[in-house]
Amino acid sequence: MIDAGLPISAVASNKTKAPALDRAARAGIEAGAFPAVEFPSREQRDLAMADFLEDRGVRWIVCAGYMNLLTKPFLDRFPGRIVNTHSAPLPEFPGAHPIEDVLAAGVSETAATVHYVDEGVDTGPVIAAERVPVRPDDTVDSLRARVQAVEHELLPRIVSELVSA
Repeated sequence: MIDAGLPISAVASNKTKAPALDRAARAGIEAGAFPAVEFPSREQRDLAMADFLEDRGVRWIVCAGYMNLLTKPFLDRFPGRIVNTHSAPLPEFPGAHPIEDVLAAGVSETAATVHYVDEGVDTGPVIAAERVPVRPDDTVDSLRARVQAVEHELLPRIVSELVSA
């Protein structure tokens, strides 16, 4: 997102050592960590994160690499303005291991998918998807690399369209 020149108001993470926090700091973007262990509940953590983001003028949330479900209190603060990327076609291959699931299914193609975030696991409406062929000799690593290359082009393009609409 930084490389694409998109306007980034703040970066938040649930991990104190997330590379995104360092990258944001180097780019002069305010960043904050919200580890679950520092809060009595996920809801309170998500509300603190939402406050942090709102206080910095954030309008859109992009969950690039964020692997936690967001709670309803967070989702309610940014209705229809939270997007995520997923390394397989949805709704066919939701969850934390889409590349592995695609290879196990023996399908001939996968996709880089951008979708809206809701309370479910990869259940929000799909905004865009770009197909990626699965090669007979693909491994988890080789397929993940090709899908991520497509994601790194698709996500900034879609976010740019959304923030300018």
